[in-house]
Amino acid sequence: MNRIVQVEGKEIQISNPDKKLFPGISKWDWILHLSRLAPRILSYARGRYLTTIRYPDGVEGKSFYQKNVPDHAPRWIQTARSGEVNHILLQDAPTLIWLGNLACLEFHVSFDRADRPGYPTELVFDLDPSVEGFEAVMETALLTREVLNSLGLDGVVKTSGATGLQLYVPIQPKYPFAETRIISQFVASYLQEKNPRLITIERQVKKRGSRVYFDYLQHWKGKSLITVYSPRARREATLSVPLRWEELKPGLTPERFTLETVHRRLEEEGDLFAPITRPAGPHDLSEILTFISRH
Repeated sequence: MNRIVQVEGKEIQISNPDKKLFPGISKWDWILHLSRLAPRILSYARGRYLTTIRYPDGVEGKSFYQKNVPDHAPRWIQTARSGEVNHILLQDAPTLIWLGNLACLEFHVSFDRADRPGYPTELVFDLDPSVEGFEAVMETALLTREVLNSLGLDGVVKTSGATGLQLYVPIQPKYPFAETRIISQFVASYLQEKNPRLITIERQVKKRGSRVYFDYLQHWKGKSLITVYSPRARREATLSVPLRWEELKPGLTPERFTLETVHRRLEEEGDLFAPITRPAGPHDLSEILTFISRH
């Protein structure tokens, strides 16, 4: 039997609320988790082009990407066009809950905002291990931070919710992707040259061996990355969660952060992603770009 919920004045029908989306988690449980996570998810995702991954029959069923707003969307869903795609904007809790009812289990957002397209709000580094284990990707993240600090930069690290880590550095949104790519490639190449047994920038998976893939190419116009506090479509119902740098040490695993555990973590730690969503002083990249161009 369907349920009707009221969210900020919007009436939303929850169909098949007893359907299992994750092992032990029904769609109704999922909706309740999303309602609690909404302020955290929206703090970064709001205003960005959204791509979702839908699992109509749960994580163990088939999935598909959805970029264009569906024809049956309510009139109050806000959208923004990027190229030929009319993206949903994840502006408010009703939109999130409506998407949750569609069994959207992952929320990926752009690096730029719809009100200033083409100008990312952060430098983002995506670190992806090639083999099982979390130690190598943690070591890579810490080495990356050392390089960033030497350039006068710092940021926040978060789990991907899967096997990797992602670093976000708040910047003044006045540099097009072509300029941020210069810095990303510089950092990636430097780290790969200094740590050839640990880090690779090789795109072909079969050539990476056991090394951590430093993906500087993902940070680009039209591409997206899992947004902070978004769940991932994994049996464990893991989330993309920001970390304290001190947490990157042996014994840490992404499976620690799930829909069932994240709420207590937020109560204890607060929002560790606040330096990104509400940066006190986003970095100016002009001097770094000048330095790289000279060298």
